[in-house]
Amino acid sequence: MPFRAHRRPVLADVAQRKDDESPSATAGAPLSRHQLLKDEELRAIEGTYVEGITAVQIVDVFTSRGIKFSEASFRKYVQQGLLPRSRRVGRKGKHRGSLGVYPAKTIRRINSVKALMADGYTIEEIQGQFLLYTDLVEGVAEHLAELGTRLTADVAHLEPKPRKELDRELSEIRRDGDDLVKRLEDVTRRIAAPRTNSLRLAGAAGGAEDLL
Repeated sequence: MPFRAHRRPVLADVAQRKDDESPSATAGAPLSRHQLLKDEELRAIEGTYVEGITAVQIVDVFTSRGIKFSEASFRKYVQQGLLPRSRRVGRKGKHRGSLGVYPAKTIRRINSVKALMADGYTIEEIQGQFLLYTDLVEGVAEHLAELGTRLTADVAHLEPKPRKELDRELSEIRRDGDDLVKRLEDVTRRIAAPRTNSLRLAGAAGGAEDLL
């Protein structure tokens, strides 16, 4: 099937839109990867919201850092199946009902989608690349982090000499773990690439502006 030349405009084509525009963003400038959250920021946020994060808090994480994102955009991410499921948590006090919270990794998910948007991918292409292995890779990252936390806590009870040596070794393991996750992310993107390429050749119509 021939390539369809008339794809819907990607991020660079809709950067002029005024709705949902960050006040700190340069007028008319498309979002680029370097403007997104860095790994250290993501880890800090995930550490802050270990028990879960609400939709309002998720939006604030991005807008407070000058990154365009709205509650309407968040709902679109959910509708497209790009985010993990929420769970209901009871509010403290009588007759206050429950609150929907999302796992902390939701921030990382949104950040990854925005990175793909910055590269010009459509909705269908993002789904094709993003949903194949994301849960598995995130599971590896989460288990490594949990194991590191538990080991660090146990090492803290040891005598000074072995504790110092093991702390150094755990730091090296964390770096190796981060590198492993990044390599897995890269490999899975490359494996998923043929699927997204076939979507492009088929003329996938979903525009990235729908996920702003």
